[in-house]
Amino acid sequence: MRYYSTRSKNDPVSFAKAALTGLAPDGGLYVPEEIPRYPKNVLTSLGTMEYTDIAYETILPWVKDDIPAAILADMIHSAYTFDVPLVNVGGRQVLELFHGPSAAFKDFGARFMAHAFSYLRRNEERPLKILVATSGDTGGAVAEGFFGMEGITVTVLYPKGKVSPLQEKQIAGLGGNVSAIAVEGSFDDCQRLVKEAFSDVSLNARLVLSSANSINISRLIPQAAYYASAAGKAPQSVIVVPSGNFGNLTAGLYALKMGAPIERLIAATNINKTVPDFLKSGNYETRTSQATLSSAMDVGAPSNFERMASHFTWEEMKGIITGESVSDEETRQTITDVYRQCSYCLDPHSAVGWKAVDKFRESGALNETSQVIIVSTAHPAKFAEITQPLIGTVPLPPSLVKVNERIVKAVTVPANLESLKENLY
Repeated sequence: MRYYSTRSKNDPVSFAKAALTGLAPDGGLYVPEEIPRYPKNVLTSLGTMEYTDIAYETILPWVKDDIPAAILADMIHSAYTFDVPLVNVGGRQVLELFHGPSAAFKDFGARFMAHAFSYLRRNEERPLKILVATSGDTGGAVAEGFFGMEGITVTVLYPKGKVSPLQEKQIAGLGGNVSAIAVEGSFDDCQRLVKEAFSDVSLNARLVLSSANSINISRLIPQAAYYASAAGKAPQSVIVVPSGNFGNLTAGLYALKMGAPIERLIAATNINKTVPDFLKSGNYETRTSQATLSSAMDVGAPSNFERMASHFTWEEMKGIITGESVSDEETRQTITDVYRQCSYCLDPHSAVGWKAVDKFRESGALNETSQVIIVSTAHPAKFAEITQPLIGTVPLPPSLVKVNERIVKAVTVPANLESLKENLY
């Protein structure tokens, strides 16, 4: 499998090169020359296979030229030691992706990346610097996934004051080979700084840089596996994806194109609705992001739209993706209503997904009999400042109890490249 930039099909590279460099030299994102298909025997067995076996069958065709099958199998079993349950809540299926160490779906990509990077750089002498921007959950998952990895250091950029207190402790409380920078700006500023850093000649002469954001193709490939797993248990479902930077939804598109039995995808956003508006009008216009309760989705210029556009025309996208936006008021009401009616706790991002289903059904755009899977991206206890006034205290999962005891250690910088460079080492 070869990979090329979204901005040019010249100079295709290997998976190893695409993963370890993160961003293409021309500033584009790496995409595969073709999206592989699941073998027929895998497709007929998705509903009964172990999750680790589905992950293996999903990832192998993308990486087999660089990672031997036996090594990949070991990586997957080391990375995925937690459950991926699909639970019935009020007649809807909820795919709980928050049972990993950081209690968020980003664990699926980050933990695979950490193992893959360690293997791919096994003979390198210079240390690798992971530079990652986060709107909340990516930073915690990357910090946990890469913590203690020999020969790799991590710097996480996050928007100061715009992540939850628990998320900040995950991002900036580990120490060791993980450092954190609080940027005076938005997530879009953090994302811009990472891209500028990758393009800076002097910085790249000093450091070996890579990214663990969803701009990195190796983050998305393993995420496709949980879509296939869910679709195997509930074939021909409409899958609702809380969406911000659109990496998670792109992974769902990859699973669909690999042959997973998915009817269609719903991109559920908060008021930062760049992509839903595009799906309706055909005009793509980035905006300045606006702060909401579902902070990890506060993205006005989603990076992965470039990937989506490289694979699909507007007409093709409309055939497989529908977009809907949800307000903060609707998010609060949904958290309250679902808890009262179903005794189930939703985090603000998953609540956006739930409400999107309501809105589609009310409009007649989604059949009442359609089977629905809502991708639940984070544990509600991570957002206690939002959920507690609405539904009371949500107990912390074991993985987050110790996190709460951490002390935040972060450097604050203005949103410009020179300030960032001064704090990278």
